Parts: sequence; structure tokens; C-alpha cells
Amino acid sequence: MKLAWILCAVQVASAAGPIQLSLKRAVEVAVSPEGNTKIQLSGEALKQAQSRSAEARAALLPDLEASLTDRNQTESLAALGIKIVVPIPNFQFPTFVGPFNTMDARATVTQSVFDFSSIRRFQASKVGVSAARSDVDSTEEQVAAQVARAYLAAVRADADVETAQSDVTLAEAVLKQAENQKAAGTGTGIEITRAKVQLANDRQRLLVAGNQRTSARLQLMRVMGLRLDTELELTDKLAYVPVDAVTMEQAKAQALKERPDLKAQQEREANARMAASATKMERLPSVAAFGDYGSIGTGFDNALPTRTYGISLRVPVFDGGRRDARRAESASQFRSEKVRTDDLKQQIELDVRLALDGLESAEQQVKVAKEGLELSENELAQARRRVDAGVAISVEVTDAQTRLERARDNQTAALYNYNVARIDLAQSMGKVRSMVQ
Repeated sequence: MKLAWILCAVQVASAAGPIQLSLKRAVEVAVSPEGNTKIQLSGEALKQAQSRSAEARAALLPDLEASLTDRNQTESLAALGIKIVVPIPNFQFPTFVGPFNTMDARATVTQSVFDFSSIRRFQASKVGVSAARSDVDSTEEQVAAQVARAYLAAVRADADVETAQSDVTLAEAVLKQAENQKAAGTGTGIEITRAKVQLANDRQRLLVAGNQRTSARLQLMRVMGLRLDTELELTDKLAYVPVDAVTMEQAKAQALKERPDLKAQQEREANARMAASATKMERLPSVAAFGDYGSIGTGFDNALPTRTYGISLRVPVFDGGRRDARRAESASQFRSEKVRTDDLKQQIELDVRLALDGLESAEQQVKVAKEGLELSENELAQARRRVDAGVAISVEVTDAQTRLERARDNQTAALYNYNVARIDLAQSMGKVRSMVQ
């Protein structure tokens, strides 16, 4: 209910102007029942599994029916093989009787007393419902990771725009410095031209960054399930957030314990095992009780009560090999699910190893990018002072300016890669939603 309210609030706020959107809120909106399409489909899959379970349970419950029949009919006794001889001269009993009325009001009930196969199918259906719930959790985890990456891409696009704008501002300042030196007689025209070329390049990069920001925000709204004309204002920024140290063994153990996709696969394996067992149990005898009670006659005024009850024992003997074929098929399906479970466990270990390696590399990138940015800023400041002092030419400033722009881009890329690596590690361990809370 809370998530639905959040989604409604987002849609209403979009009509009033840009909405404030944090990473946490973006994930909440996406995983709400009305959010991402995958979430909606997984919810419907759960409802279908619950319906199949109710259908399997129905085989174990009483089946009660009521009927009322009122018919008018004629019968040919000869067609039924009935021949009545009356020892009266010149008299022959009619072979065609009717028309006559028959009224039958009756209630009929049947109840499975003992059926191993139906019991096991119902048990398998309950495991199937549990697997569907785990699939919902797995889908929410996947959508949360997808939204987090899309949000980071949009935040990076914002940072790229800010960096490009800073580069334009710096280029304008360098151009102003070159023009002042030219006016003072200490500069040349080529230095002004060089500064203008740099300014034009930076303005071009600003235009490209703005277009990429628009595209990133559209992708974010699409994965969240929002209208594409919604105006967003992202409140989170790219930043370095330390991650608690974790060993490979600890991460793998937690992943095997927490990953909802592994839980869902293990439950599908259990469902396939029970389904195979149910097919094998079709060979066993089954016991059912039945009964009916009602009134029959030519009308309501002369109807008499009648009833039937009993117990039936069904023993399968031969069905042309259909049961054997179903048993072989269900056993193969069970083996297939076991293979998928083992393969997923190996994939989880691979995901954890790659995520840990990626996070370690991303941390080093952040450190190197920070040092590079500080050095580039110092280099540019020194180059500008040297040019102002007349002991250097503007080429030094242009070169330093180019390296500073590259350092800014490197820092943005490093922070983005680091935060993506954090999401990769959280997803490999099955805790993306808890990470963004």
C-alpha cells in the first residue's frame, strides 16, 4: 500500500514540476506492484501458481453436485430386448410404451479417501507457490539492480554535464586571459585562436553531454515504469562510499544463503522431484467414496426417496504405456532441474569472484583518479601563473587545460565504475534492495 502511494505521489508531482528522486525512492517505485513490467508479470505468475495449487487441492476435497431432471419420454421395449408374453388368448403386450413423465431430484457426492498421487501433486503445487514467491523476490532484486544502474548512469550524465560546463567556463577564462595578454602586447593572435578552438571543442562536448543526460533519464524512467514526460531532479550524486571488507568465502556463503534466484531454483527442483514421485504413485491403488440421495417419480406429488452409497477401489492395470512415458518424462524434468541448480551455484560463485575483483579494481581507479585530478589542477594553476609572469607561452595552459579535462572525466568514470561495482557485488550476494535502503 505504501509503495502504491509512492508511485501515485510521483505521478501527481510530475504534473506540478520536477520531482525529487533519490536512489532509494527510485527503487521503491520500480519494485511496487504498479511499477516495472517485470514486477507486474512476476506477480501474475504467483497468482497463477496459487490457482494451480487450489486446483490440485480440489482433487482431495468432496465433490458435491445437485441435479433436477424432469423429462417426458417413450421407449421401445423390443429395442431393449424386453419381450413379455401374457397367457391370454388374442392378447399381445405392447412393445412401445409411453409417453410418460419422470422427475428426479438428487444430490451426489464423491470423496477421495486415499490417493497417493493426488496428495503428492498437492504437495508439489505448494512448493510451486513457494518457488513463485521466490521468483518475485528474485525479480525485485534484478529490477532493483537495473534501476540502480540506470540511476547511476543518469547521475553520471549529470556529472558529465557539470564537468563540461566547468570546462567551458575554464576555456572562457583562458580565452579572456589570452585576449588580455594580446592587448597588453605580451600575447599573440595564435594564442587567442588556440583558446577559441579549445572553447569551441568544450562547447561541443557540453552539447553532447546534455543529449546523453536526456537519454539516460529516459532510460531511468522507462525501467521505473514512469511516464516518459516526467520531469526528474536527481538528489544523489556520484560519491565514494566505502564497502565493508568481505572475504571470498564470506561473500559466497551469503550469496548461497540469500540469493532469491537460487532459492527459487531449489524450490523448482523440489517441485519437479515431487511431480515425478506423483507420477510414479499413479500405479498405486486409490480409494474413493460415493453416494447420492434424491426423489424420483412421475412428479413431485408421487416421488419416492432413493439413495446410493458405496466405496470404490481402483487398481491401475494397463494403460498402453502412458504412465511409463509420463514417469520417464517427469524423471527427466527432475534431472534437468538438478543440472540447473548446480549450474546456478557455479554461476553465483563466478558472479561473486568477478564482483570482488571489479570492486577492488574500481577502488584503485578512484584513488588514482583523485590523485590525477589534484595534480592536473595544480599543473593548470602553475601554467597560468607562468604565462601571467611572461616566462611561458599559452601552449602550456592549453596542454594543462586538456589534461585537467581528462582528469575530471577520469574521476567521474572512476566513481561511476566504483558504484556500479558496489551494485554488482550486492547483486551477486542477493542484497541490492537492502543496500539502497
